[in-house]
Amino acid sequence: MKQPLLNRFIRYVKIDTQSDEASTTVPSTKKQFDLAEKLRDELIGLGADAVELDDRCYLYAKINSNIPKDHPAFGKTPKIGFIAHLDTSPSVTGKDVNPRVIERYQGGEIRLGNGYTITPRENPVLDDSLGQTLVTTDGTTLLGADDKAGIAIIMTAAEILKKSSGILYPDIRIGFTPDEEIGRGAAHFNLKKFDADFAYTIDGGPAGEINNETFSADSAVVTIKGRDIHPGEAKDVMVNAVKVAADIIAHLPRDYSPETTSGKEPFIHPHHVEGQVGKAVIKFLLRAFDTDTLVRQKKRLEDIIAEVGRDYPAAGIHLDIKEAYRNMHEVLATLPHICDYLESAVKRTGLTPKWVPVRGGTDGSGLTAMGLPCPNVFTGGYNYHGQTEWVSVNIMETSVQTLLHLIDIVVEAAPKSSLYQRRLL
Repeated sequence: MKQPLLNRFIRYVKIDTQSDEASTTVPSTKKQFDLAEKLRDELIGLGADAVELDDRCYLYAKINSNIPKDHPAFGKTPKIGFIAHLDTSPSVTGKDVNPRVIERYQGGEIRLGNGYTITPRENPVLDDSLGQTLVTTDGTTLLGADDKAGIAIIMTAAEILKKSSGILYPDIRIGFTPDEEIGRGAAHFNLKKFDADFAYTIDGGPAGEINNETFSADSAVVTIKGRDIHPGEAKDVMVNAVKVAADIIAHLPRDYSPETTSGKEPFIHPHHVEGQVGKAVIKFLLRAFDTDTLVRQKKRLEDIIAEVGRDYPAAGIHLDIKEAYRNMHEVLATLPHICDYLESAVKRTGLTPKWVPVRGGTDGSGLTAMGLPCPNVFTGGYNYHGQTEWVSVNIMETSVQTLLHLIDIVVEAAPKSSLYQRRLL
């Protein structure tokens, strides 16, 4: 399995699919179709059913069940889906990715070039990766394991199902989405067309880590209107929007940021600033594991704006907050069998499953809210969204095995499960 999986992954990461937060189109970049079209053709070549790429770059496919009529599970299995996203982060370029393959990693630092190094101090999991096949960048781009590792894992599992005569499987649904990295992946996902009872996003990280809890997220934009005038005539007239923006950022609590928090601690993160004297804009990420904290974060920003505004009474300061996604845990907690299946599948691979809250979001956050429960599965990728991104092919292989075990478990459980439980949604 490993070499075909690696070859597939290398092909995918060389295709630039970076999304664009500033774009208003769907998808945000046309180049996401470059990968989607190749995947469509590959799925057709594998013999998948009902393969369809829509005009918004959502790719759907089905693998119809092969359970024989005389089997106890016939007609009783739920339809399960596997989902990954096509785009890569806008944070670092995904153009001209030059992946480097390290066979049988021997330990120590990994020098990438362009001044970047992957160190065991910052990546302690490297100590558990000895002898594994790793893929890194060359230091000039991100790698794209987020989430092309997930795509490669799903495609490899699909190929195994179609080529093996010894595996029984229920109706399988496959979905690949655009624009996940900019929070829009679930926005135009067609649940009716996908036609699954529940699904799993393959968009995680370290070996054995699985996720049924994510941040709840809002985005905030502060727009500051100043007044520009020649500096030589500025006294008592100029209103410098850049200074107002700087003061707003300076008023943020230093212990309430991504670089000072972990676990389930929330944060307010100013991630983009642009401006001139006459106008400045600050974009914030608001993140918490419960909605009440997001409400308090909005109030905190409002209080900061009011305080700074008293020092700049002639400035116009406007706050706009939009909902991004919500923690999927509340829904998944009511459907424990979906997570139980996944936990048991990880155990069958020989790994110890670890339920870890995601300090971020997945397409599963939005899809769960829309009515399609979606826990998240590990891929073996690390250091996402940057030049030091890397992935273990061995762990990708274990993720494929997890999906295959998951399929086995669903078939085994079907004769014992009530129709109500399977069709609860």
